[in-house]
Amino acid sequence: MEVLARNWRCEHGEVDFVARDGDCLVVCEVKTRTGVGFGDPVEAVTFDKMLRLRRLAAAWLRDHAIEGVGTVRVDVIGVLRRPGERTLIRHVRGDA
Repeated sequence: MEVLARNWRCEHGEVDFVARDGDCLVVCEVKTRTGVGFGDPVEAVTFDKMLRLRRLAAAWLRDHAIEGVGTVRVDVIGVLRRPGERTLIRHVRGDA
């Protein structure tokens, strides 16, 4: 993937990063946790947050002249950083 933007903001909210994966635009939310007491980091992205990310993707496309984008996908990356342990990264690809 080619990262196109990081921490992009507009009136609808913020996107952690926007990338291009071939002809697919990927809007990605990153959630980091130090434990699973409140669930896996990926579980923190609710249905409402996913809808907001879709709106943010549309806003990003309106603001940027990107040619060759065929589909849009929303991904979530969960980062679990427990003290004294290896960092675990889970990448959940959305549907394009």
